[in-house]
Amino acid sequence: MSADLRALLIAAFRWTSPPGGDVMVSDRSGWWRDPRILDGLGPGLAGLFPDSPTVVVSPEVTGFLVGPLVARAAGAGFVEAYRQGARRPIAEPMTWVEIPADHRGEPQHLGVRTHLIGTHDRVLIVDDWASTGAQSRALSTLVGNLGATVIGTAVIVNECPPSVDDIRGLLDGADL
Repeated sequence: MSADLRALLIAAFRWTSPPGGDVMVSDRSGWWRDPRILDGLGPGLAGLFPDSPTVVVSPEVTGFLVGPLVARAAGAGFVEAYRQGARRPIAEPMTWVEIPADHRGEPQHLGVRTHLIGTHDRVLIVDDWASTGAQSRALSTLVGNLGATVIGTAVIVNECPPSVDDIRGLLDGADL
């Protein structure tokens, strides 16, 4: 990753408190507003795992923005990982996996269209932020259950403990 992209990501990020709230939340909207960041995210994240994936898998919501940027830069396809219950059911066979607890401590289910990932695939999981690694572990299990190989997880911000070594980020939590 270039030092310029790193500096742009840090400068465009802010912590904010919602009205009436006493907690700070991340505001990543500046990342999506800056065309230089959008131009650099795909190659930057793809460069964290230069092992030539055949497909990028990303969870909704923000993964649906970041994932295609990385897929394009890596010369790979893109597959969406949907959250169960977030919309009407998809009318195709889905493979689901449970996330015991997300970053908010709530259980979730993620699923992909079963026919889009096969035994020949080398999968790069991509998301904007990793706090615990729970989504990455769950998606790795799902991809493995479909017979594909996971090459790792690339995120913009990696806040996971050092013991989670299959997740690489452009930034870590201390950067923000």
